[in-house]
Amino acid sequence: MNFSLTPEQVQLKESIARFAQAELNGDLVRRDREQQFNRAGWQRCADMGIQGLLVPTRHGGRSLDPVSAVAALEGFGYGCMDNGLCFAVNAHLWACAHPILTFGTELQRESLLPGLCNGKYIGAFAASEPEAGSDAYSLRTTAERRGDGYALSGHKIYVTNGPVADLFVVLATVDPAKAAHGVTAFLVEKGAPGLTCSAAVEKMGLRSAQMGELRLDNCIVHADRRLGGEGAGLALFNDSMEWERGFILASAVGAMQRQLEQCQRRAKTRRQFGKTIGSFQLVSNKLVDMQMRLATSRLLLYRLAWLKASGRRAIMEAAMTKLHISEAWVQSSEDALQIHGAHGYLAESGVERDLRDALASRIYSGTSEIQRQVIAQMTGVV
Repeated sequence: MNFSLTPEQVQLKESIARFAQAELNGDLVRRDREQQFNRAGWQRCADMGIQGLLVPTRHGGRSLDPVSAVAALEGFGYGCMDNGLCFAVNAHLWACAHPILTFGTELQRESLLPGLCNGKYIGAFAASEPEAGSDAYSLRTTAERRGDGYALSGHKIYVTNGPVADLFVVLATVDPAKAAHGVTAFLVEKGAPGLTCSAAVEKMGLRSAQMGELRLDNCIVHADRRLGGEGAGLALFNDSMEWERGFILASAVGAMQRQLEQCQRRAKTRRQFGKTIGSFQLVSNKLVDMQMRLATSRLLLYRLAWLKASGRRAIMEAAMTKLHISEAWVQSSEDALQIHGAHGYLAESGVERDLRDALASRIYSGTSEIQRQVIAQMTGVV
C-alpha cells in the first residue's frame, strides 16, 4: 500500500487550502457568536467543486476518487477556520449527495445532483428522533402509502443544515412491525405541504452550522421521490454511515495540521523565565503528542480512502477512523489551549473555538461509544 499523494493530488489539496484561507475566514468571530451560516462561503465552496467531489462530471461534480476527495477535504479543513462550515459541507456531501448518487434512480440523479453540486441546493439528512438516536432503527416517523405516493408523519431532531436546507433525505418506516426492514428513505424538498423546519437551535460549538428540528404532518411525497425500494432504508443508512463516519472528519485532519503549526509558532515565540516555552519539556511533550495524533489520524484516514477506492467494504475501518480522529482532535485541542494559556481562552484567538467545535465530533455520526461497539462487534468480541 502506497499512501503517497500524486503531484496532482498535492496540487488539489494545496489549491483548496489557499482558496479557503483567502475566501472563508472573514469575520469568523462575529459569525460564530451570532450563529450565522456563511451562505456566500457555501457558494464559493460549490464554485470550487467541494460539494460534488465524488459526483460524476455528467451530474455536475468533479468525479474524484476517494483518495483525491479526502486530500481535497483535508486541504479544505486546513485553510478554513470555520469548522461549522466544514461540517455543514461534509454533512451535505456524505449524507445527502452521496446516498442519491449510490441509491438514486437516473432521473433522481439528473434532477438533483447538479443543484447539490453547484450550490443551488443545500442537503440534509433527517434520521434522529426523540426516541431514536443511536438506536436509529427505532424511528417512529411513518410513511403511509396513499395512491401514487406516501404520507409522511413524524418528528426529526438534530437535523444538520435543516433550517437552510432545500432537500432532505428522510428516513421513515412503511411498516413498524418490520422494525429495521420497514425503514425507507424519501427525498423531500423544502416547501412541501406538511413539512416544517424549526429555526436554528443554539449549540455549544459548530455554531455557524445550522441545526434544527423537522416536523412532517401528512407530508405527501410522490413515489418517484422514494430513494431506493421499500425497506431499502436499512442498506442506505448502513452504506451512508460507512462513508460518513469514515470521511466526515477528513477536514478535521487538516484543522489538526493547522492547529499544530499554530502551537509550534507559539512555542517558538512565547518567552517565559527567559526561555521560549517550547524549551520546557512539558510544552514540547504536548507538541510531540499532537504530532503523533495527527500522523496516526492521517494514516487511518488515507488507508480507509484506499480501501473504498478499491471497492471494498470497510465498516470496522470507518468506525476506527471516526473514533480515533474525533478523540485525537479533542485531545489536541485541549493541548493547544494549554499551550496558548490565557490568550487561548479568548474568542479572538480561535483556539477555544476549535475545542468547542472538536467536542461535537465525538457525538455526531455515531458517538465514540457507538464506534467502540461497532468495532467490538466486527471483531467478534460481542
